[in-house]
Amino acid sequence: MVVQEQFQQALFLFSQGRIVEAEHLCENILRYKPRYFDALHLLGVILCDTQRSERGVAVLQKALKINRSSALAHNNLGNGLRNLKLFRKAIASYDKAIALKPDYAFAYNNRGNAFKDLGFPEEALKNCDKAILLNPQYSDAYNNRGTALMDLRRPEDALKSYDKAIALNSNYFQAFNNRANALLDLHLPEDALKDYRKAISLNRSYVNGWVGCGHALLILACYADALLAYDESLTLSPNRTDAWVGRGNVLCQLRRYDEAIAAYDKALSIKPDLEGIEGSRLSTKMNLCNWERFDEELNTLTECVRSGKASTDPLVMLRLSDSSEVHLRCARLEIAAKHPQKVRSVVQNTIYEHEKIHVGYVSADLHKHATAYLMAELFELHDEARFSVTAFSLGRDDESDMRRRLVGAFDRFIDCRMLSDYQVASAIAGAEIDILIDLKGFTQDARTNIFAHRPAPVQVNYLGYPGTMGAPYIDYIIGDATLFSAADEPFYTEKLVQLPNSYQPNDRKRQISSKVFTRTEMELPEGSFVFCCFNDNYKILPSTFASWMRILKSVDKSILWLLAETKTAALNLKKEAEICSIDPNRLVFANRLDLPEHLARHQLADLFLDTLPYNAHTTASDALWAGVPVLTQIGNAFAGRVAASLLNAVGLPELITHSAEEYEALAIELALHSEKLKAIRQKLARDRLTTPLFNTPLYTRHLEAAYEAMYQRYQAGLPPDHIVIADRSDAKG
Repeated sequence: MVVQEQFQQALFLFSQGRIVEAEHLCENILRYKPRYFDALHLLGVILCDTQRSERGVAVLQKALKINRSSALAHNNLGNGLRNLKLFRKAIASYDKAIALKPDYAFAYNNRGNAFKDLGFPEEALKNCDKAILLNPQYSDAYNNRGTALMDLRRPEDALKSYDKAIALNSNYFQAFNNRANALLDLHLPEDALKDYRKAISLNRSYVNGWVGCGHALLILACYADALLAYDESLTLSPNRTDAWVGRGNVLCQLRRYDEAIAAYDKALSIKPDLEGIEGSRLSTKMNLCNWERFDEELNTLTECVRSGKASTDPLVMLRLSDSSEVHLRCARLEIAAKHPQKVRSVVQNTIYEHEKIHVGYVSADLHKHATAYLMAELFELHDEARFSVTAFSLGRDDESDMRRRLVGAFDRFIDCRMLSDYQVASAIAGAEIDILIDLKGFTQDARTNIFAHRPAPVQVNYLGYPGTMGAPYIDYIIGDATLFSAADEPFYTEKLVQLPNSYQPNDRKRQISSKVFTRTEMELPEGSFVFCCFNDNYKILPSTFASWMRILKSVDKSILWLLAETKTAALNLKKEAEICSIDPNRLVFANRLDLPEHLARHQLADLFLDTLPYNAHTTASDALWAGVPVLTQIGNAFAGRVAASLLNAVGLPELITHSAEEYEALAIELALHSEKLKAIRQKLARDRLTTPLFNTPLYTRHLEAAYEAMYQRYQAGLPPDHIVIADRSDAKG
């Protein structure tokens, strides 16, 4: 009788959260009565609940030898085995519990969790549904059902399960957090943030909630608040790798690259095999022009991609590698991991009957942005008699003149920033878009999952991302004969569309400021030959910089004029120049200016030196528009062939080289033979406005011909195929 009373006291203490006292009482009982089942059972549960599952499982197994008919003990043994990641053994224990008690909702729910852990979300869902059928008020089962649906990539359905869990338990902070995860997956960061904050208000020590807040705030570009959220999570749990990575991502946005690298390094020190971090870390180092161990790290990253490890986002790989094969592998890994084709497609085999072709452009850059600077006039020139053109804007309204101009350029301008991916896809389907253009690809603020819902019968990768998307739901990629040919087809999942001349549009209304800059203002020495490159610092690879230093060494009184992204990048480049025996003062760094003034200061430059493997794109057009010749080395992949495409279209193919040696030799020749460079500059000044590169009406007709060819194929029920557009340069424009 005394033992029974002691056990009841232990049970009471356990229910009150006085775990240590309950454990001591159980151990005391077992000293006198070692085969006392109830005390063994409770002790096993306590051990498993306090992260001593190995011992807890042994105690529970001992208890079950005494009483094999306890469904509760089999269930709790399953929980202990699950803690030890022995998921199949855990399922076997849950099976025994259910065999003893067929209406055991808790065991079904727990078995569902074990199936989830094993990577069988369908089985997890079935078990959660059974638990709910047995107990319709079981909030945990609804929460776990939502998690299974998330694993099945059904976030909209998961939301409904989380809603039910919260309705049954308004203090269920884990369900609020999980609902926030679903909202974030649907790209509703503001709604997600509210739920993360609710979870934290219910449990201030809930690390997942703080990490989730950081993720949502990062997407919302609230960088200071995001940093505070990640820091709070790391105060609570210093070894949370996702928080360290998130912190690094925020610091990158704040251009605090040194601190970002330290955060990534911390994450790797905790988990050396952490996937997805290698590319971010190396990309961040490139922003600083920190090339320590560059070749080694790039080789490691490339081998990871080739072996099927998702180690970086594809845009980073475009910046670092000139291999189309590596770009394709990287894109496919990204699509499989983050943007697979959605089960819930919006449009399937739809053939619309319109008087005009309905074209939709999807972008987050319809404001003051490089994409807008290139495309504004194209949007204005679309043939209203043949095309109805809609913008689906995913970015902010910066209230700029460019934003107002773009709004006026479209037949419809739909602000989709606050809509989920599925809602945007539904809006596209509702607008009966025939051809949907992705202007983002894998670049910042892209929302590829919109396209994964297949909201339009024809979907196109164009301009924003210079490479394959590797996605089965993107039908075409628009380029030209310089960018790709039939030999490149194996490296693209899209069908190739070749425009004549260049694939890049341009806006002839781009204003060049009338302000006349002096060399003194720009800190450029008088009498020097000015090589320039206004590409972002991350595009400067060690091999390119080495070429530049050899060029400077061969051209007396020459200087190199670059953009200064950060003071650290400038210092690192100066150090590299010293290593190459070049006076670091021959590197001059320019601050960013508004576009009209930036174009005007180009007049102080003599020759633009391009980068490889990621060429100057908009920056090359800017230089040519401002009258500065661009020297390029053509690469193997799309991103490394763009400058050559532009030079062909502006009538300067003589500035395209095919090796580093040829690139350096031509740069030196042009600098030392002023008459030859002068003739090229005069040719550019004379022909610039009549060449195809800056003939926007002609370009628009070529692009529209491509759209018509795509449209005709799908209207005829034919699959996408490669398209070559004939040159219409004889037409007036």
